Amino acid sequence: MLPGQILGDRYQIQSQLGKQTGRRTFLAQDIKTGATVVVKLLIFSTDFEWTDLKLFEREAETLKHLDCRSIPEYIDYFEVRTDTYQGFALVQSYIEAKSLKEQVETGRKFTEADLQELAKSILGILIYLHGLNPPIIHRDLKPSNILLKDRSGHSIGNVYLIDFGSVQTVAQQEQATLTIVGTYGYMPPEQFGGRTVAASDLYSLGATLIYLATGIHPADLPQKDGKIQLNNLANLSPAFVHWLGQLIEPSIEKRFISAQAANQALNTLHEIQLTSSNLEKPAGSRVQLQKSEEKIKISLPPEGFTPKLI
Repeated sequence: MLPGQILGDRYQIQSQLGKQTGRRTFLAQDIKTGATVVVKLLIFSTDFEWTDLKLFEREAETLKHLDCRSIPEYIDYFEVRTDTYQGFALVQSYIEAKSLKEQVETGRKFTEADLQELAKSILGILIYLHGLNPPIIHRDLKPSNILLKDRSGHSIGNVYLIDFGSVQTVAQQEQATLTIVGTYGYMPPEQFGGRTVAASDLYSLGATLIYLATGIHPADLPQKDGKIQLNNLANLSPAFVHWLGQLIEPSIEKRFISAQAANQALNTLHEIQLTSSNLEKPAGSRVQLQKSEEKIKISLPPEGFTPKLI
C-alpha cells in the first residue's frame, strides 16, 4: 500500500500508522469531504483465520451504532480487491492525539489528581458502553488504546477510547463460544478462561492506572495470590490505593460490580479528600481531628473551655 493510493474510490492513503499480521492501519484523506480519517484494512492471506474476520466485522458493526464523542466515529465499510490482495476496509474518524503509552514513554508523569480525573473520564465511557442494550465490553482497555487531547491548565484534557477490535456484547457471549482476546498484564483472570463481564473492563482500567503511576508494566509488578501488589504506590493517598486495589481484585465478586459503582466510590473519595484538605487545624487549637479513609472524627474541647487568644 503506497502513499497516494486510493481505496474505495474515496480514501487516499497518506501514511501507515500500524501493522499486524493480516492487518494494516493507515492515515488517509477523504477525497469527498477533505477530512483526515483512519482506514483499517483486513487482508486475506495465508495465515488468515475466520476469527479475524468475525472480530473485524464486529468492530465495524459496533462503531456504526455508537454515539459517543469519546469514541471514534464510524464512516464507512467496504470490500477491497486489487491484483495482489483481497480484504475489507473499515473507515473511522481520526483523533489527533497521543496515547497514554506514548506519553509515559516520552517521560510524562501523572499526579494523583491526573489519575483521578482520567479514571472518571474513562469510567464515564464505560458507563455508556455497559449501559447499552445489549451491554458492550471493550475487552482490551490499556494505555495504547486511550488517547489524551487538548491538555490545558490543571485539566488532563479530552479522553478517548479507541480500538474496538476485541469488543464483545453480552448477547454474543451468551450465544457463542468466546474468542480469548486482550493484552497480557491488563487482562483479568476470567478473560483467560473465555469469560468476560462488565467488571472485566474495570480490572483493565485499574491495571492501566497503576502503569501510569509506576511506569512499570503490570505483568512486571510483584503479585501475591494472583493479585498485583501496590506497595510501590507511596506517592498516592491510601484511600486512592485502596480504590485501585478493588479495581484489580482477581475475584469478580470482590471487584466493583459496575463502572457506575466504581465512579460513585471515586467521587465519594474525592469529596472526602476535598473536605479533609480544608480542615486544617488552627495554631493553638485544642480541637482534635482524626482522619481515615472512611471517616473524619472531630473531638471538641470540654464545656467551659476558653480559647487561647493568638
